[in-house]
Amino acid sequence: MREPVDYIERTRSQYDALGYPPYTWVRNEEAPPFAPLTKPLSRSKVGLICSGGIYRVGQIAFHYKDDISYRRIPMRTPRRDLRVTHFAYDLRDARQDPAVVFPAATLAALADAGAIGGTADNAYAFMGGIYSSRKVKDVLAPRLVAECVRDEVDVAVLVPV
Repeated sequence: MREPVDYIERTRSQYDALGYPPYTWVRNEEAPPFAPLTKPLSRSKVGLICSGGIYRVGQIAFHYKDDISYRRIPMRTPRRDLRVTHFAYDLRDARQDPAVVFPAATLAALADAGAIGGTADNAYAFMGGIYSSRKVKDVLAPRLVAECVRDEVDVAVLVPV
């Protein structure tokens, strides 16, 4: 069994090595604008948004310098077609089993079992560790919200790394 990773120290070290200013953790003063579900999960369409750097074969891999792009990945993409790249965590487990950072197959199984109403056709993945919280707040997050609205998602599962 491997020792746990101290992600705070690792993030600081990674950003120092890249020549960035010291990493400043975001502190939100306002509560997030979560909304209560208006119907049971068994009738809700579930979306998936992950920051583990997942992409599928044929898509461009993520870059590590403040890459605020995201990838649209069909929810039922076979595991063999998923790839992962990220600078801020040990990729061995995610490469062996992408479900540890991209649980699309688990959500599909829950939909097949009737525990959730269904899944969105696509999941959305980006590479976390973005230095600019302003870019995440003003650019990336609104784009992901727009995708979920377009997909008529009732609830989104957020998977951070």
